[in-house]
Parts: sequence; structure tokens; C-alpha cells
Amino acid sequence: MTLRIKICGITKPEQGRAIAQLGATALGFICAEQSPRYVSPEQIGAIVAHLPMDATTGVPIVDRVGVFVNATPEVIQQTVTIGHLNVVQLHGSESPEFCQQLRQHLPRIELIKALRIRAIEDCTQASRYQSCVDTLLLDAYDPKLAGGTGKTIDWQLLQQFQPECPWLLAGGLTPENVLVALQQVTPNGIDLSSGVERSPGDKDLQLVEKLFEQLQLNAIAGVVHATTPN
Repeated sequence: MTLRIKICGITKPEQGRAIAQLGATALGFICAEQSPRYVSPEQIGAIVAHLPMDATTGVPIVDRVGVFVNATPEVIQQTVTIGHLNVVQLHGSESPEFCQQLRQHLPRIELIKALRIRAIEDCTQASRYQSCVDTLLLDAYDPKLAGGTGKTIDWQLLQQFQPECPWLLAGGLTPENVLVALQQVTPNGIDLSSGVERSPGDKDLQLVEKLFEQLQLNAIAGVVHATTPN
């Protein structure tokens, strides 16, 4: 299984392009105005225009994810169009009914629903959303902030988490702890923001490079382990 790698909170065109070239499979853009990482739909469009394009299809080589917090379907739809997004992440208190409604508005857009986890009971929310979104994202709970807090989830809580749809692990991941996390849980992808930043919205490309070096080591170790006789 290829690990999906999403770097969230992109605000600068040159950093978005560099991170895509380093190997990210998705870039996240914060569409909630209360966030220090907020970018307008027009800014997102400008960043997307600078991304590396697939020579055959003419579309960016990475997924473009708009991250919304309790936005209306109309605002989401407008942002998707202006920003040339192909994924919508819902990071607020959106209900399964809202997700179903949004899917009707945007049938070709991948929907990700973020769940904020502080106890094992919070994982039961997943069953409510599996039929109305494409992907789940598990983030650390914070009473005031929706995401980008730098807090980690207790990964042991997630060792038995096996939803019927793909899921991404978020919450305080860094180049230093990502391999420890992946030794304990088996998500389909990871999502980093503050763990590869100098300040909110300003990515540290050296940390991003270190992240991919760590993931490459993990991949090599996995291959060696799989091919070593018992």
C-alpha cells in the first residue's frame, strides 16, 4: 500500500511547488478565515497554478485539498471552482446529512471528514460518516482550535481502528515522531502541518525533506522485513 502524504497549511506558491516536487501526494489549503494559515480562494488558485503538472493530463501531480470549518455548501462550491480543488476536507461539526448534501453538490470531489479524538469513544463517530464520505481523518482534540495545534493523539487508542473507508492520521506529527506513529497504527495516509513549519503557514523545506527521508527509511525497512526468511 502506498502511503498518502498530505502537507497542510500551504500559503506560498514556491513552497507548494517545492513540497509537491519532494513527493507529497496532497497539499492542504486552509479555507477558514479564523486560522493563521488562511488563504483566500484566489490565493489558492495562484498557488495551484504554480504546481508541477502531469504531462499527459495537464493537471497538477498532487491533490489539492480545501479545508473548511462549518462553511456553507455555496462557499465550499465557490472555493472549489476558483481554487481548482479536487478534494474537500470538513474539519468542523458537519453532520453526516451535511456531507450527503455536499456530495450531491460536488459529486466528483473527494470528501474527507475530520474527527477530533481525545478518547477511544470518539472513534465510534466513524461509523456515522463512512457511507457519506470517501476518507476519514483523525486529528487531536483541542477545545479551542479545529486543527494545526501540534498536539498528538494517543496512538494506542487507534491500534484497533479499522474503518471501512481509507483514513489519514493527523495531529502533531513531525519528522521525529512519524515512524513511531506508523509502528503503532496503520493509516492509509498521514497529514502534517505545524510539524514541518517555521511559523504558521511558513513551511520549513528542510523539515519536509527530513520527513521524506524518514519515510523512505521506513519503506526500505518494510521491504527488508517482508523479504527476510523467518
